[in-house]
Amino acid sequence: MKKSILLLMAFGLHALTADAQTGQPYIHDPSTLAECDGKYYTFGTGGGGLISDDGWSWHSGAERPGGGAAPDVMKIGDRYLFIYGATGGGLGGGHNGRILTMWNRSLDPHSPDFGFTAPVEVCSSDGMEDQDAIDPGLLLDPVTGRLWACYGTYFGSIRLIELDPATGERVRGNVEKDIAIDCEATDLIYRDGWYYLLGTHGTCCDGVNSTYNIVVGRSRSVEGPYVDNVGREMLHGGGRMVIAAGDRVCGPGHFGRTILDDGVEVMSCHFEADFDRSGRSVLGIRPLLWKNGWPVAGERFRGGTFEIASERRGYALELAVDFVRIQQERERFWNMDMSKPLKAIPDQQLEDVIATWPQGDIPVRCGDYMFRPHQLWTLTPVDEAGGYLSNPFFKIVVAGTERALTATADLELKTTATYTGADEQLWRVEQLTDGTFRIMPKRIPGQQQQNTRYVLYSAADSTPTLAEYDFQSDNSKWNFRNK
Repeated sequence: MKKSILLLMAFGLHALTADAQTGQPYIHDPSTLAECDGKYYTFGTGGGGLISDDGWSWHSGAERPGGGAAPDVMKIGDRYLFIYGATGGGLGGGHNGRILTMWNRSLDPHSPDFGFTAPVEVCSSDGMEDQDAIDPGLLLDPVTGRLWACYGTYFGSIRLIELDPATGERVRGNVEKDIAIDCEATDLIYRDGWYYLLGTHGTCCDGVNSTYNIVVGRSRSVEGPYVDNVGREMLHGGGRMVIAAGDRVCGPGHFGRTILDDGVEVMSCHFEADFDRSGRSVLGIRPLLWKNGWPVAGERFRGGTFEIASERRGYALELAVDFVRIQQERERFWNMDMSKPLKAIPDQQLEDVIATWPQGDIPVRCGDYMFRPHQLWTLTPVDEAGGYLSNPFFKIVVAGTERALTATADLELKTTATYTGADEQLWRVEQLTDGTFRIMPKRIPGQQQQNTRYVLYSAADSTPTLAEYDFQSDNSKWNFRNK
């Protein structure tokens, strides 16, 4: 943060929409998402934060003492470590800031295990030197087990310190190290032998005029140097873009990474202003993709009408119905009359073929895409069905009909003549880190728990089924092609 900001965000009721996090997603400087007892939490500037039962609809109610700004939270063992800036960033004490840590065994304020330990100071800035102790982020190194915190703003440098993962206190004798400039609200993550420093660049706290964006550099060492995709060090102002304004929101800042499954990741942030919600600061969750070793935010999947193509072979998901030929005046290719005027051949229409389809349930298969109505699917968000991190559930029907893709109790697929809204007709659509998608039914008939294992799966080139998700296999992956 560069400017004084309103510490307590307004939590007003807003009309539900499938285009963004629903409920009351209003927050500034959100922490990395944390899960506790089946619910998701994020904490923001000013104390408090948001809770979600499903990752899609959010409401106020999370509690964090100490006020201050820009917390982060991480689960270590059976406890949650919190870190936050007590002042700084122009908040009250100018750039005279302190970074504090504290622990809790639960994030649920109604749990008997809920209770914060006394805060411990791990670093500070005196307001005189060119540095600002605010906006901390945490990394527990999965290789070494060492715990690190980065912090700082545009006022000077971004710094790195080491903490004790058992106590949350500063490692005795540790000396802070400058690792970046020209950014704030930083976070550290690790992937495939690389350490990544995510920094927030641009201006904040100016509503729809905020220019915040998130940039990244990487290093083989947690202590840097962090270098961007063209060789510029972040200590000299470098950084590759991860996410900027778009989709009627602007000012993304305060990156957080959440790994949901192998190859399934999301990034969280706030958007300084949502143009469709009075310019309020809102929680944002996007798919996190990895391209050539660099993180980049994916786009929100909104639905539409598509060919659904398997990554395995590239064949299209289709109804198992007879192929109906399109009538065409044929010419011998070796004896074409070049004087004839050219004319467009119209697409085959649904009304041309639907009468040839069976009336009841129809199986599905995969085949060569041929511009046919039985190969086009419309995906529509179902607002009242809830959701998951990054999206609501979708219904999937043959385009122009209510014939719905449906999961069966024996882990197979069919289409039913009518969409009823049953859980086996609701689909979770998640973009994977390689840009493809996994498609999974909300529930398998006969199973009590919501499905988190079985996905639309290409068991053979022409045989779609339901099987356990495997990111290492292209059988689990699908693509949506606009038609």
